[in-house]
Amino acid sequence: MNKRLRLTITTIIVIFLAGIIFYPKYKPFLTKKIGGQNSGQQFIRQSQQKLNVIGYLITPTFMSELVNSTGTLKPDEEVDLAFETSGKIVGINFTEGTHVKKGDLLAKINDKPLQAQLEKLEAQIKMAKAKEFRQRSLLDKDAISQESYDQIVTDVQSINADIDLIKARIAETELRAPFDGIIGLRYVSEGSFTNTSTKIPRLIKTSPIKIEFSIPEKYAQEIKPGFPVTFVIDGNDNVFNAKVYAVDPKIDIETRTIVLRALYPNTGEELKTGRYAGITLQMSKIDNAISVPSESIIPEMDGQIVFIYNNGKAQSLKVKTGLRTEAKVQITDGLKIGDTLITSGIMQLRQNMPVVLDSVILNN
Repeated sequence: MNKRLRLTITTIIVIFLAGIIFYPKYKPFLTKKIGGQNSGQQFIRQSQQKLNVIGYLITPTFMSELVNSTGTLKPDEEVDLAFETSGKIVGINFTEGTHVKKGDLLAKINDKPLQAQLEKLEAQIKMAKAKEFRQRSLLDKDAISQESYDQIVTDVQSINADIDLIKARIAETELRAPFDGIIGLRYVSEGSFTNTSTKIPRLIKTSPIKIEFSIPEKYAQEIKPGFPVTFVIDGNDNVFNAKVYAVDPKIDIETRTIVLRALYPNTGEELKTGRYAGITLQMSKIDNAISVPSESIIPEMDGQIVFIYNNGKAQSLKVKTGLRTEAKVQITDGLKIGDTLITSGIMQLRQNMPVVLDSVILNN
């Protein structure tokens, strides 16, 4: 019994000494196998790492709601010119693509038969007026009756009416510009026969120029004549300013939009009709608004959140939004003036995560 006890104690001592001797050599291997020490230390180091972020200082700003639309440039006036009567064209007095003035004679139809009738009537009126003069002298002497004198007066008036009619018919043989503008391409040649349905040229007035576009019906009550708009066109870096001059009283039931027309002076006629235009209208205006970059807002199932910098840590806040512009979103609830919003590394942030501010951007 004593021998067994001594053997057991001796064995324990030997194992203990062996452990002391060989433990340092096999420590890395054992630690790797177990996976506890290194993993724990790595977790601790990771939890102590701080994310470098960029801050955005919340200050009061001016915000306005922008409504974007697309439109088309249209001429102020446009008409396809045609004669009011039929006949052979004997003269074309315009050059395509040039400016003409109101009243300029553009084309002429043969009117020789009408001119001959006019000469005949003008000769007749001279004789009728001379006869009326003599008859009036006789009437003053009671040499003729009042009825005879009235008959000659009626003849004079009838001839004058015929003359006016012939002159009106002669005017129908003349094609004149109804307004100042640019004459387009002609569709007939001199010597061709024309009628009232034959288009001769097109006349366009492009100074000023109209911009036609539509906006959602909810803004219908806010737009009145004189409302300012801006527009741009492809291939031109300039921003043009125009003013609404007409609002369609009817809302389109299919698109739920309302059509507007604005006027741009186009004094140099640099803009051509038919071009596409990008329209911008500045609607609601808010002073002292809290606005943040749109990319800093994180959508969630039950709303939207942002992260702010608070004593070296990221803190999440639920927010409510209002107006939106191309780059900014109005915050109506959740943020206050003076908060420092975090705008970088958004997807890596967690509640109370340690962060370091690399820089702070001022809201402007």
